[in-house]
Amino acid sequence: QVQLAESGGGLVQAGGSLRLSCAATARTFSGFAMGWFRQVPGKEREALGCISGNDGSTYYADSVKGRFTISRDNAKNTVYLQMDGLKAEDTAVYYCATVLIVQEACVLYDGHYWGQGTQVTVSS
Repeated sequence: QVQLAESGGGLVQAGGSLRLSCAATARTFSGFAMGWFRQVPGKEREALGCISGNDGSTYYADSVKGRFTISRDNAKNTVYLQMDGLKAEDTAVYYCATVLIVQEACVLYDGHYWGQGTQVTVSS
């Protein structure tokens, strides 16, 4: 059983930055690839990117490439999402989840773990 808890969301002006954290309770956290997703009510969930468990390889969606950076600290069982150059359209609830990385895509799998989300609001 893995529990994930996101934090760090809030209100920020356009052009600003936020760093989200996702703390995991897992004895073998480094064994999990971790992904970040976001969702806006009425829209499909969007995969933002993910990071492998062992070598820290990262993969990003085109919509956030160059603005968002995913990192992890396995000693702290935490994965991060650094968001720079925020835009109003980045407003959403942000989630972390355990994923599989398949051909550089971040894939949710049956039995994946999912956090409760943290709200990010970007004012224009």
